[in-house]
Parts: sequence; structure tokens; C-alpha cells
Amino acid sequence: MSEPDPIPARPVKAAEPASEASVSKPMVGHTGSLARRMMLIAAGWIAVLLLGGGIALDRTLTGLVTRNFDNQLTYILTAMIGSAEVGPDGEVFFNRPLGDQRFLEPNSGLYWQISGQGHDDWPSRSLWDRTIKLSPEHFDLAPHVYNSDQFAGEPLRIIERSIILPGSDTKWSFAVAESRKELDDQIRRIRAILIWSFVVLGLGLLLMAGLQTWYGLGPLRRVRLAIQRMRATGENRMTEPLPLEVQPLVEELNGLLAHSVKQAEEARTHAGNLAHALKTPLTVVMNAATAHAPDLAETVIREAAVMRRQVDHHLARARAVGRRAVGQARASVSESAEAVLRAVTRLYERTRFDLDGNRQADVAIERQDLDEILGNLIENAAKYGGGSVFVTIDPVKDAQYCEIWVEDDGLGIPEEERTRIFDRGARLDTGKPGTGLGLAIVRDVAEIYGGSVTLEESEDLGGLLVKLRLPRVRG
Repeated sequence: MSEPDPIPARPVKAAEPASEASVSKPMVGHTGSLARRMMLIAAGWIAVLLLGGGIALDRTLTGLVTRNFDNQLTYILTAMIGSAEVGPDGEVFFNRPLGDQRFLEPNSGLYWQISGQGHDDWPSRSLWDRTIKLSPEHFDLAPHVYNSDQFAGEPLRIIERSIILPGSDTKWSFAVAESRKELDDQIRRIRAILIWSFVVLGLGLLLMAGLQTWYGLGPLRRVRLAIQRMRATGENRMTEPLPLEVQPLVEELNGLLAHSVKQAEEARTHAGNLAHALKTPLTVVMNAATAHAPDLAETVIREAAVMRRQVDHHLARARAVGRRAVGQARASVSESAEAVLRAVTRLYERTRFDLDGNRQADVAIERQDLDEILGNLIENAAKYGGGSVFVTIDPVKDAQYCEIWVEDDGLGIPEEERTRIFDRGARLDTGKPGTGLGLAIVRDVAEIYGGSVTLEESEDLGGLLVKLRLPRVRG
């Protein structure tokens, strides 16, 4: 075997030396921080919920305070209407004084006024020289509450109602007004309390989200530290107990590590087996060449054929292992079997081939490896059979494995020889061409994918029955 050409190193400019950190730890792209994502999501939801809750609570409390304020004005208006009468001169008067002393104090902030068409306005003493501008154009059967800025520097809350008193045809407008200063002060105090309360609540929730993020991502930090310890100590498995949500990740990681260890062990085994297999033929050739043996040419040809068989065998195993490591393999048994039968039929035109069984069966193996396995089995059946080959897919229903039967009508293989026939180079019929690697490759490739191969006697044809079991595709 010739050694592969060395891969040329990429030139490095002197002005841009590679640092030790960049060599030992190559930069790997990332999609951002999980903690930042979680905090941004938490902050966004906290802001939205607090803003929505704050607006709803502000409207509820300010509405409640405003309704209480309006209820007091309504109570005073009802008392005014209940004590109002029309005198002989057609003017309105109270048959009893109103109880609130502020009506008698000028500019006290609480006022009343009665207006009627064709009559002078009758204001409370607290209005002093001012009057409340009421609109005589509308008739309010129910109390009408509104805000007014008609007094400079003193916004008012006015409740107004229109009524016709007994003994008079005049439409009288009763109005009670109160300064909004107290109401606005209460609303400002409520909003200040809400703002500070929600700010403190928001900060507390953000702090809680931060602590939850830090504590929740703790198992991932422990996984990173465990991986560092594994790399430092040479361990190949994580045994530290972790939460249920992280445990599947650890199990998959342990599986990946076990897979890597298995691959490394298989590579070492292949290398050792190949070296051991080539050592003896090379020694024979070397001794023959050193001794100037007269049959040197025949010896070289014979030993070269042995080495070629060994190389072919180990290359087949290496290809299967490499393709298995790529990922989840999938192949249709019927498609592979039909392709193999089309090729073998051209070589053995007098042999009758039959294919039957489950045409929907899929197995977890690369299509190229499945073709190689079925090609070896079907070609052997045609070569050593008597003219009939049956291929049956999935004759035995199994949830995990798919069986493929290859039967022929040849002489079969004695039971005591069925184990030895899987050895590399083993052949029972040396009169026909071949290398003796077919069944060995079939067994090795099938075992690499977790399957198996067994030899039995065919009940229908009387020859050899090869039962190939391969794992089904999951999902």
C-alpha cells in the first residue's frame, strides 16, 4: 500500500500569527445567549403586563374616586331640588337652608346656582360676584355631570339637572359645582402610588426572573464543567445527576461519547487486524525473495491475492462504519432487492428469481451497504444453487427488525460448517471463482448496523436459507 500524499499546510502571514488560544480552541459560531433571551422575554412580558395592569388599575381607581366625588354632588343637588319651592312672585326659594357651610363662604370651592328662562340667576353666596354659565337650550331629565374651565385657575366639576317645579311652568336648571382641586389631588396621589408600586414590582419581577434564569441554567453550566472534567480526566461518560429536562441531553451525549469510543476501538481493531493479516503474506514474500526461491512469482501472486482479500474486507467494513456514523440511515428493501435482481439476472440468465413479501419495509442501513449485502447473498444463491432463488421480505413480523430470506435449491451447507463459512476466505466449493469474502462481509456489515445473519436449511427449496435481520427505521 502506498502512503497518502501529505496535505499541504496553508501558509500563514508573518503579520498575522495564530495565537495559542485560536489553535487549541477554534472559534465556533453561536446564536446568542440563552440567559439574555430569557431575560428579554421576561422583561417584555413584565413590561406589557405591568403596563396593561397599571392602566386598568388606574382607570378603575380614578373612576371610583370620581364616582364618589360625583355622588356627593348628586346628593347636594337632590337636597336642593327637594327643598326648592316657587313663591308667590314666581321666584324659587328654599324652604330649608342647605347644610354645607361652604355655600356661605365666598370662593369656597363649592357652589350652587338656579337658573330659569325669564328669571335672574340665583347663585349661592360662595359664588360672590360670579355666575355659572349654564346652557338653557337643553333639558336634562337626569343629572348631567361635566367638567368646566370657565373660572380662571379653578377647574370645576358641575352636575346639572333641569326640572319644572310645582306651581310654575318655568324650566329651572339646578347646578352644583365644586372645585376639582381635591379630586385631582386624590388622582395624582393614587397615580404616584401606582407608579412607584409598579416600578418596585417590576424591578422585583426582573430580579426574580434573573435569579430564575441563573438557577434554571445552572444544570447547563454543570454539564459544561462535567465535559471539561471529562476532557481533563479522560472519562467517557457523565454520571452526575441532573434535572429531568437536561437528563435526555446527557443521555444523548453519553451515547455520542460511547459511539465515538466504539468507533475509535473499531478503527484500532481494524488497523490491528489488517496489520496482522498482511504480516504473514509479507513475511512469506520477503523470505521467498531473500532465498531466491524458484517459485517466487507464484508465491508473490498467491500472497498478493491473500493481501487483496484482506484489504477488500477491511475497506468494506471501514466504509460501512463511516456511513453509519453520518446519521440516521434509511433504505427500502424492495427497491434494493429489485435493483440487485436486475443486475444478477444478466449474469445468471438460466436462474429463476422470485421476490415476494412486504414492499413497504424500510431498514436503518445505507442503500449502498444494503445493495452490497443483498448482492453477495443473491449472487451466492445463484452461483451455488440449482437454478431457483427465492427472496422474501419480512416473512416474520417484528416491530424492531426486518428479516430478509434468501433461499436456493442447491446442496446447502452442512450444519457443522455454517459457523466456519463466515471466516474470511473460507470456501466450501473451490471449483467456482470467488474470494470467499462474501458472507464475511455480509456478517460484518450487518453487525455494524446492529443486525445479524444466520444460515439454515430451506424447507421449500431444500438448499440454503440465509436469514438476514436488519433494524427497522424508527419513527
